[in-house]
Amino acid sequence: MNKRPFAITLDVGSSRSNHTGSWRVERPVYVDRLPPCNNACPAGENIQGWLYEAESGNYEAAWHKLVEENPFPAIMGRICFHPCESACNRAQVDEAVGINAVERFLGDYALEHGLRLPSAGEDTAKRVLIVGAGPAGLSAAYHLRRLGHGVRLVDSSAQLGGMMRYGIPAYRLPRAILDAEIARVVDMGVEVVLNHNVADIEVERESGGFDAVFLAVGAQLGKRVNIPAGDSAKILDAVSYLHEVAEENPPLLGRRVVVYGGGDTAMDAARTARRLGATEAVVVYRRNQERMPAHDEEYEQAKVEGITMLWLSTISEVQSDKIVIEKMRLNAEGFPEATGEYEELDADAVVLALGQDTDLSLLSQARDVEVENGSVKVAANLMANAQGVFAGGDAATEDRTATVAVGHGKKAARGIDAFVRGETLEPVAKHELADFAKLNTWYYSDAERTQRPELEKVRRQDNFEEVVLGLTERNALFEARRCMSCGNCFECDNCFGVCPDNAVIKLGDAGKYEFNYDYCKGCGICVKECPCGAIEMVPELI
Repeated sequence: MNKRPFAITLDVGSSRSNHTGSWRVERPVYVDRLPPCNNACPAGENIQGWLYEAESGNYEAAWHKLVEENPFPAIMGRICFHPCESACNRAQVDEAVGINAVERFLGDYALEHGLRLPSAGEDTAKRVLIVGAGPAGLSAAYHLRRLGHGVRLVDSSAQLGGMMRYGIPAYRLPRAILDAEIARVVDMGVEVVLNHNVADIEVERESGGFDAVFLAVGAQLGKRVNIPAGDSAKILDAVSYLHEVAEENPPLLGRRVVVYGGGDTAMDAARTARRLGATEAVVVYRRNQERMPAHDEEYEQAKVEGITMLWLSTISEVQSDKIVIEKMRLNAEGFPEATGEYEELDADAVVLALGQDTDLSLLSQARDVEVENGSVKVAANLMANAQGVFAGGDAATEDRTATVAVGHGKKAARGIDAFVRGETLEPVAKHELADFAKLNTWYYSDAERTQRPELEKVRRQDNFEEVVLGLTERNALFEARRCMSCGNCFECDNCFGVCPDNAVIKLGDAGKYEFNYDYCKGCGICVKECPCGAIEMVPELI
């Protein structure tokens, strides 16, 4: 007896009646996860969003998406220390995406092509006083104008910019770039009052009839330390010194300059001294390199320019033409201890770069504004105890960077907007983080990070030309395309191509995809083959 093979026969086309989705115990769903770069950005930029536009060559759209959150891409593309790149998942494949370099490219592109910020919103008849025209104050002014509120921006200095102008040397941030990006914000209808010291915040608020106040004063007071000095005139604080240089009235330092401290300001002070004619610039720091607070790239630039580092050392005395240094050692907890060993070092000037404080004397008569450890105590919306008084940037945090300040300005603007409207600012819920384990990185080919060119060492010696240069359009496009779109679909068609049941429907026109659950068996192949982790399996509800 001949045996025939077992077969299922169906009429042509009748397979549509076989709804294999009924076999499913789990179903795939498309998700939007939070990219780690977005999560790490203190300014709250949608980094992945503007990189997506940039990688298609649509730089104008990319810039407009970027400035929804941060109006200063050309500035921040130069001075931000890019924590987004430290969080970038691409670093576990080869190297992090050069986010900061692409941001700078977009900022410069916008300036070259005359792109304008969004227009001010419809007038609300509400007025806000902002004290301090640094990154926090300028950011707040921008976002408040977009919301339609009137803004008066006051500052004690002669020019806008705060520590971006008076604390960051021109070789890191050219003044033409700074002025151009600030001007766009002012052009939105911001009232500016310069050379104005606010003695009492409450008097200023009441006399001007302001509905709210934002304190955005920068940390422009250099910390001092008691050092025995036979000639105290040769001791300067770094903040005042850099301020004078920014005003083109540099102090006379001499040929041998010693900088005391280990942060970014110390690096700037030493590098500036070389440009002002010092033949020797020595940084004295009481800990070692591993515990130095300066960012690595600032330290590396200082080394290239011939700055000498004297680790595990502290200044114990300043004499007429030299200083006395005591050698230190680190104890088991990593704190420096004196050794009792001394040496002398020739010095014409000593610059103290030991940290900065914020001048909050304008709050001396303010009722209910609480100050703790040199910072204003604020709630989640950045409002102090006093109704309608908000604080941000250096005035409200010890994490004193320009990017943090820009983020605070935006957050304060939203808090102020809710306050003057009589509403409560609700926190925005965050998506699940798109960590590296959720990606399928086999899809991405290796692509080495593009390094930004730098001015040759010999051309940096006696001028303030910009040191770190920008990417070409070709390099910026390549760098943007290295983004892996962590956690968010970029329409690669993988799920559409691998589904054995043809249960993935391609919507087109950036509509991405959807699942036809009548036929999806829940096999999970789409999840395994999604490169960016934008699909997950969830239990089927029965």
